[in-house]
Amino acid sequence: MTQHERPVGPRLDGWTAPAAPDDVRLEGRYAQLERLSAERHAAMLFREMQGHDWLWDYLAVGPFGGTAQYHRWMHGVESGTDPLFLAIRDKQTEKWGGVAAFMRIVPEMGVIEVGNINFAPCLQQTRAATEAMALMMGWAFDAGYRRYEWKCDSLNRPSRRAAQRLGFSYEGVFRKHMVVKGRSRDTAWFAVTDDQWPALKEAFEVWLSPKNFDAHGRQVESLSDLTRLVRVSSDPSL
Repeated sequence: MTQHERPVGPRLDGWTAPAAPDDVRLEGRYAQLERLSAERHAAMLFREMQGHDWLWDYLAVGPFGGTAQYHRWMHGVESGTDPLFLAIRDKQTEKWGGVAAFMRIVPEMGVIEVGNINFAPCLQQTRAATEAMALMMGWAFDAGYRRYEWKCDSLNRPSRRAAQRLGFSYEGVFRKHMVVKGRSRDTAWFAVTDDQWPALKEAFEVWLSPKNFDAHGRQVESLSDLTRLVRVSSDPSL
C-alpha cells in the first residue's frame, strides 16, 4: 500500500451541522419533558426524591439536605445550555419524577450525549421513563445529530443495563476517566448512531404501544428483545 492508498472515512457531502438544543419541549403518550425550572419543578421533584439518597450515588451532585438546597442547585443550572436540563413528567400519575440533560453537545461533529439522568422511584421502570429516553433520542436524530452517547460509572450496573435495553451499543471502558466526589471513576461508554435510529424508533413504537401490555400492565415483548438486533455490540459485564 502506498501513501496515496491509505484508507480514509467516507465524505459527508450534504451533511450540515445541526442546531444546539434550546427551548426543547417533548411530549408522547406517557411522558412530557420541558426545560428544568427551579420555580416550577424543584419542590415537586424533591418531594419524590426525598429519603432516597442512593439516587445520587453516581452523580456529581447531591444528595441534598432539603428543598431549599435542591432549589438553589436547580436555579444555578436551569439556564445552562450544556448541560441543558429537562424535567420529566409521567402523564399517567401526573407526577414530575425525573431529570435528564442533553450535554457534551458538539454540533460541528454531530455528537450529543444524554446524561445527568436521575429518576425518582415513582418514575423508575415505567413506560414514561422509557418514552422520555426515546423522545430525547428522537429529538437528537431528527435535529441532524450523527451520534448519541450514554456514559456512566462503570460500577453503575443499573445504568449499564438501561443503556443496553434502550439500544445503545457498548464501546468499552475508559479507565480512571474522572474524579467524582473524591473517588476515581472508570467510565463505560455506549452510543447509538443515526443509521441505527430508524430500527430503534420502530422498536420503541412497538414496545410503547398499548397493545404490548396485557390487562395487568405486563409487557408482551421486552424492549431488550426488540433492540437486541440493532445493537452492534453488547456489554460483556451484563
